[in-house]
Amino acid sequence: MSATTEPAAINGWIVLDKPLALSSAQGVAAVKRILRTNRLPVPRIGHGGTLDPLATGVLPIALGEATKLAGRMLDAAKGYDFTVQFGTQTSTLDAEGEVVAASDVRPTADAVAAILPRFTGPIDQVPPAYSALKVDGKRAYALARAGEEVVLATRHITVHSIELVATTPDSATFSTLVSKGTYIRSLARDIALALGSVGHVTMLRRTRSGPFALSQAISLDKLAELVQGARLEQALLPLMAGLDDIPALALTPDEAAALQQGRRLFGHPASNGTHLAVHGSVPVALVEAQSGEVRVLRGFNLI
Repeated sequence: MSATTEPAAINGWIVLDKPLALSSAQGVAAVKRILRTNRLPVPRIGHGGTLDPLATGVLPIALGEATKLAGRMLDAAKGYDFTVQFGTQTSTLDAEGEVVAASDVRPTADAVAAILPRFTGPIDQVPPAYSALKVDGKRAYALARAGEEVVLATRHITVHSIELVATTPDSATFSTLVSKGTYIRSLARDIALALGSVGHVTMLRRTRSGPFALSQAISLDKLAELVQGARLEQALLPLMAGLDDIPALALTPDEAAALQQGRRLFGHPASNGTHLAVHGSVPVALVEAQSGEVRVLRGFNLI
């Protein structure tokens, strides 16, 4: 009688090139469906940061033990390419909403380029009324759709870089790298207003999310093709790919066992800060070292 082998657990990242009109949650559901259709085990799955349905691009999908790191993606810097259409502002600040303001002003390419230093570095920003932020326990977009006035607090963000990459008589396209909490629709609105016009976003594409770039992203069709051909490994990045900016901390077998049990290490020579604790090539835990003490932030069940 032949022995059957249990399918290996799936742990790691799929960098999805999210298509237009698909929500982030629907992207996660689509990945689950592809795995299930091909009779693969469906692990815990989550995404590393919401992307608007009208946006495309990098959506990190965490599988299995990588879901313990998905929250880190929320804090990561993100890159976007976006186009601002001058002359009309919409209720949603993108192409989905109704026109709420108009202007005959069409700024020149030189004027657009000259204004960008004002939108570089730490700036204040008011999020769009149509956003997932909560007001008195309710989503702002739900209140806005119900016709209620939505007043959101100003937040402090950082635009690490912004570059003008193309213009037409009526629009401008930018490439930017921004901190967490930045709303590109608000950035587009404020740039247009600073130029004496109004505007809204007509194209939004995420090019980077933390360590993940568009060059690593694949479409749902390509993912389905790989999974059907038993080549999921070609799409699956290792758990450690989400921690490229974290230094590794090598462990002895005894140290690895202690951390797996949730115990702390004392008198350890590790430098202060966050580390990826590894036993050989296997991630054991995300840890914090301080004055010789090492404690677990997130433990992984991979050994």
